[in-house]
Amino acid sequence: MRWLLLLSLLACRPAVAETLTGKVVAVIDGDTLVVQDAAKKRHTVRLAEIDAPEPKQAFHVQSARALAALCHGRSASVEWSERDQRKRYLGYVTCAGKDANAEQLRRGMAWGSPRATRPTSALYELEAYARLRRIGLWKDDNPVPPWEFAARK
Repeated sequence: MRWLLLLSLLACRPAVAETLTGKVVAVIDGDTLVVQDAAKKRHTVRLAEIDAPEPKQAFHVQSARALAALCHGRSASVEWSERDQRKRYLGYVTCAGKDANAEQLRRGMAWGSPRATRPTSALYELEAYARLRRIGLWKDDNPVPPWEFAARK
C-alpha cells in the first residue's frame, strides 16, 4: 500500500521541475513558508496542491504551527515548476525527509486544492484519512474551505 501511495504521489509531481534547497527560516501560514538558500537569498514558497485555513478562519493558527513543527529551522528541498501571481514558488516541499504537502493533509491541517489537484491525486486519500478520523480541522462539524471563506468576505 505504501508503495502505491508513494508512486502515485511521485506521479502527480510536475514533469519539468527545478529544485530549490535551503533552510526554512519562517512559516507564514499552513501552506506558505520562507526558504533561505546557501547564498542567503530568501524565497517564499507556497505548498502546491493544498490550501490551508485563512487568517481569522478556524484552525489557521494550528495549521501554521503544524507546518512550523515539521519544517521551521530544518533543511528543505522544494521541487517547483512555476510561480504564482505573488511571485511565490509553487512547489512540493520536503523537510527533514518528510513530504510537507502530504503531511499537512494527513494531519488534517489543509484541504486538497480543487483548482490545483488532479481528481486522481493520492493527496485526496490523505485528506479522506483525516476526515474519517476527524483529525485537525475535521474535528469541526462543518469546516469551511478557504476558497469559500475568502469568497464570503
